[in-house]
Amino acid sequence: MTGQIPKLRAIFEFLVVCICTGAFAILAAAIFTALLGRDAAGSRDFVEYWAAGQQLIHHANPYDFQQILKLERSAGYPASMPAQMMPNPPYALLLVLPLGLLGSKAAELLWVLLLIVSLIVSARMVLEMCGYPRSLLQWLAYSFAPALTCLLAGQVSLFILLGLVLFLRFHLSRPMLAGASLWLCLLKPHLFLPFGVALILWIVVTRSYKILAGAAVPLGVSTAVSMMIDPQVWAQYRQMMSVFRVDRVPLPCPSAMLREYVYPHTFWLQCIPAVLGCAWAIAYYLERRHNWDWVRGSSILMLVSVLVAPYSWFVDQAVLIPALLYGAFIARSRTLVAFLALLSAALEIGELRGLKLDSAFYFWTSPAWLVWYLFAVLPNRGTEVAVDAS
Repeated sequence: MTGQIPKLRAIFEFLVVCICTGAFAILAAAIFTALLGRDAAGSRDFVEYWAAGQQLIHHANPYDFQQILKLERSAGYPASMPAQMMPNPPYALLLVLPLGLLGSKAAELLWVLLLIVSLIVSARMVLEMCGYPRSLLQWLAYSFAPALTCLLAGQVSLFILLGLVLFLRFHLSRPMLAGASLWLCLLKPHLFLPFGVALILWIVVTRSYKILAGAAVPLGVSTAVSMMIDPQVWAQYRQMMSVFRVDRVPLPCPSAMLREYVYPHTFWLQCIPAVLGCAWAIAYYLERRHNWDWVRGSSILMLVSVLVAPYSWFVDQAVLIPALLYGAFIARSRTLVAFLALLSAALEIGELRGLKLDSAFYFWTSPAWLVWYLFAVLPNRGTEVAVDAS
């Protein structure tokens, strides 16, 4: 019986590799097929960024529902759908401004190329911080279901991932650059609430104020550029957000589901998990402040931050790649790593079967990544110390 266990494990791992490879290959093919389609740009979330860039380059309101809808229709956006609006604050408009110089097809190809580069650079940099830049674990990142879905939709989450990884890589050696990279994280600040609380505490305790200075420069520049092009942009953003109500969007995340099933018309209820998460982050950091390490500490902070975010989408979980790669690197069980890959492949199969991003099916995913990470890390404290030393 003892001799059969390694054989069964080998068979299991072989099946996992086959399933994951097949799901990854099919979804990757679907991504490139979508790019070659006639109305590819208009059929993906990317179209909202291109339309906003078009408006901004012509000194028009980038949050105008009617004009945005006309531009989206011209790119092949379905006639039966309402306008897709860019919900990011005005300082994020600098990211989409270059798209206004290009047609929808060329802009889409450039956008996807930059997303792919962001994913590859992020994965390699995380493994470099762990001491093994050529590890095959990078394929866990490349085949991670939220990352592939982000590519398929043309969402910005992989840019946010890059910002997080750049901060982790340079927060000690080049603090100004590390702070500047946080501008990308501010594209969706609600994903970083407990992480941000711990970051502010760390800056105060260690007096790392160059991080704040580095973050202030791109934030100030991007805000100034947006206001120079469109002086009314903040008022236009407030007006758009008053119509585009987050509490009326069916979001498949724990905080939104809590409000939906307890008291649907009370938005503050959706913020309670984030408040509790921030309180936990304060205690977590203060307890470890004397030997704080951002590579290790950010992993659990980000897993909790995404779990308790007031609102998030499945694609936003791409920012968890550093945490999951770190967990996979120190996990002693190959079966546990294989299970992570299998879980991601199952989600890719769901995507191939037409699962929509607003499906309640995705409710369990952010808790699942946290549970997996705890199983991977808690029995391996000694390995964590070795990784920190490297």
